[in-house]
Amino acid sequence: MTYNKELIAGKLRRWEKYLEEYRLPSWEEIPDFGLYMDQVVTLVTEYLDYMPPELKEEQIITPAAINNYVRKKIMPEPIKKKYYRVHIAYLIMVCTLKQSLSIPTLRTMIPMGLSEQELKRVYSAFVARHRLTCSYFRKQVRIAAGGILDHGAEEVTEITTDDTNDLISSVAVISGFARLLAEKLLLLEGKDLSNGGSIEVHDAQEQD
Repeated sequence: MTYNKELIAGKLRRWEKYLEEYRLPSWEEIPDFGLYMDQVVTLVTEYLDYMPPELKEEQIITPAAINNYVRKKIMPEPIKKKYYRVHIAYLIMVCTLKQSLSIPTLRTMIPMGLSEQELKRVYSAFVARHRLTCSYFRKQVRIAAGGILDHGAEEVTEITTDDTNDLISSVAVISGFARLLAEKLLLLEGKDLSNGGSIEVHDAQEQD
């Protein structure tokens, strides 16, 4: 595959600028007066409108997907066909994390049955972590694409490349490792060295 370096550099700079300013809504910014399904789809799509137009063949959220999340108990049921702040908060987290985690994993990641105050704490922590991670990822892409963006020697690392194919391969591999790590860590919930930890590590500690 061949790519135009100037085009790629321009796209990367615009995306970097967009991510620098991108914010998930705070808890207080989410409406809490009851929305119907079509209004919820429109709102969540606006909140998560970070995908380039070329990749929007599939909607970020659909009525069928919302009904499926309710049926699988990933989010609470609507109240008289209306969705409130708690529902939208769940949807924002689910739609963000489903890009890299499976639906069964999401059920573990975002527990049901939380009180509104508990959910507020969980959601607010998620928004803060999303912001920090977004900034970290933006900086890592900037380093990896240093050869394309001509940043200079001060930002060159082992992963830095001036080849777009190599950049694609790098971020795809990172994405795969990141998903694998997240799912492996989730499987360790409630376990210790006696029922799920590493035998080798446990044995080594006993020998010490």
